[in-house]
Amino acid sequence: MGYAPPGTNPTELIALAQEAERLGYDSAWAAESWGSDVVSVLAWLGGTTTTIKLGAGIMQIPARTPAMTAMTAATLDLMSGGRFLLGLGTSGPQVVEGWHGRPFGKPLRRTREYVAIVRAAIDRQRVEYHGEEYEIPYTGDDATGLGKPLKLMMHPQRSEIPIYLAAIGPKNVALAAEIADGWLPVWLSPEKLRDVFGEALATAKPGFDVAAFAVPVAISDDLQAARDFVKPHLALYVGGMGAKGQNYYNALVARYGYQAEAREIQELYLGGKKMEAIAAVPDALVDEVALVGERDRIADRLDAWKESGVTTLLIQAHDPATLRTMAELSL
Repeated sequence: MGYAPPGTNPTELIALAQEAERLGYDSAWAAESWGSDVVSVLAWLGGTTTTIKLGAGIMQIPARTPAMTAMTAATLDLMSGGRFLLGLGTSGPQVVEGWHGRPFGKPLRRTREYVAIVRAAIDRQRVEYHGEEYEIPYTGDDATGLGKPLKLMMHPQRSEIPIYLAAIGPKNVALAAEIADGWLPVWLSPEKLRDVFGEALATAKPGFDVAAFAVPVAISDDLQAARDFVKPHLALYVGGMGAKGQNYYNALVARYGYQAEAREIQELYLGGKKMEAIAAVPDALVDEVALVGERDRIADRLDAWKESGVTTLLIQAHDPATLRTMAELSL
């Protein structure tokens, strides 16, 4: 399952997630940017399903303290009967500073410390942590001195909840391989996975889940129409999700070999020429990172994903027919 883009009413996707459960899908994922939050959506979804796993893709690290995330994860996992998957990510500086009002700082260090605290809290350890990003209990100059190490009051369904990190930069991916149970790469190219990310993934432990995140699916006998359906979303990320020099998706596409195209899309998008930016997205790039075209063509493309090293394919579907077709092709 994929997620609703910004501005979409998430209640519209509940029935779709229920159909995915009926079809035997393993998990359904929700996301947050600066619209609907992921926790409310997953709580609602958990109450209307019984078997499908509930993935947070992602909970933004700057939005919550590590203790709050541990409490939320443990509660969702308990109330769903052990179905929760915790996806975490730092987001970019425009969201971190422009929405959450937090300094972007050093996201690698922050992520490492955050995950360590979350794991300890869910394991019901008495949490005491003295890092460069987080200090628990807090002992700053303005502290009361009354803080003391605490442990989670509730007893979680599981003492360990799978943690996934959203990452596309080499250092972030290497960190995911080191400290997480899985990796959520967005706009992944199966052909480029080993060349672009192979070194970063070298330290991943056995069972590490490479979960290609929200791969768009557009099934149509009109191949160009299917590609054009995906292009606005791709153009938004490559062109508009970040300033020049701070757009991780733009840098990713450049690493795939589309340097000139990535630069052009960004210049057009940031210049207010969104339609031109969409038109500048190469067909070849869409073919790499999405599943588009008629049924047989998508079936053939699935072979590339299966051979790439991806262990979980999370698709972005918008209708029950697409869900059914992909379920049939995955058998």
